Amino acid sequence: MYRWGSGPALVQTVDFFTPIVDDPHTYGQIAAANALSDIYAMGGRPVTALAIACFPKTDFDAAIIRAVFLGGFEKLREAGVALLGGHTVQDSEIKFGYAVTGEIDPDRVWSNAGAKPGDRLFLTKAIGTGVIGTAIKAGRAEESVVAAAVRSMVQLNRDATEALRALDAGSVNACTDVTGFGLAGHASEMAEASGVTLRIDARAVPWLNGARALAGSSKSGGLRSNLEHFEARVRIAETVDPAAALLLFDPQTSGGLLIAAPADRAAAVDRALTRAGVVAVCIGEAVPRGDTLIDVLGTG
Repeated sequence: MYRWGSGPALVQTVDFFTPIVDDPHTYGQIAAANALSDIYAMGGRPVTALAIACFPKTDFDAAIIRAVFLGGFEKLREAGVALLGGHTVQDSEIKFGYAVTGEIDPDRVWSNAGAKPGDRLFLTKAIGTGVIGTAIKAGRAEESVVAAAVRSMVQLNRDATEALRALDAGSVNACTDVTGFGLAGHASEMAEASGVTLRIDARAVPWLNGARALAGSSKSGGLRSNLEHFEARVRIAETVDPAAALLLFDPQTSGGLLIAAPADRAAAVDRALTRAGVVAVCIGEAVPRGDTLIDVLGTG
């Protein structure tokens, strides 16, 4: 974030990745939604974008390039974001995404460092895009499973952010989007930055259709990396289903928002998100810092 002398502050982010689905148009949509997410997670409004693209030089259908760019442009247009240009390079592996510029009220910036004991934790999207994406590459994902994951990944976090921004200041103590580090990773970063422990009820965490069934057979490299980096910060009750425990570390693409709201504002936050058409679930609470950053309870 860059603060000017007056008016809204500038907020910038960049994100791009290799294809996660087979359809190029859908891939472009997901890449755009994913790149915009960091702006929304801070409480900002994305304004402009620059495309970043890598495509092979030979033996590649130009219609695929067009479809990727068109899918991304349509999602930017849905978000009210102007595409100003971009840069394309030759690469043996396809990559696509955006550098995004947004505006934000410097007095109402959401960070991951403000959660307080007693806060309720809301999650706005189901978990499981990582294992489903791995299953897609291996040809193990059923059409209905893929369709549910795609619907989640192309959904902008805009409606959630706008609903929360319309509430009184202080309704959101902390916020982050759940992406590559998975729910456990991003939650542990919030807990560490805020000086609290986050207590998560595994029974309340929403899972994408088919994700739990694929958890054991479709672990991505990112999931293994997340386990390596974050597992020591997380205590998981023995009663939690192993598939659910694994999915806590599943890296997400275009995931939802993890929101910490004061207990006395939680009902208002829930109502605002519901009115905006956002399916948000209360998955736990923040408690005073204990000997772990994340405590996962429940039998689910």
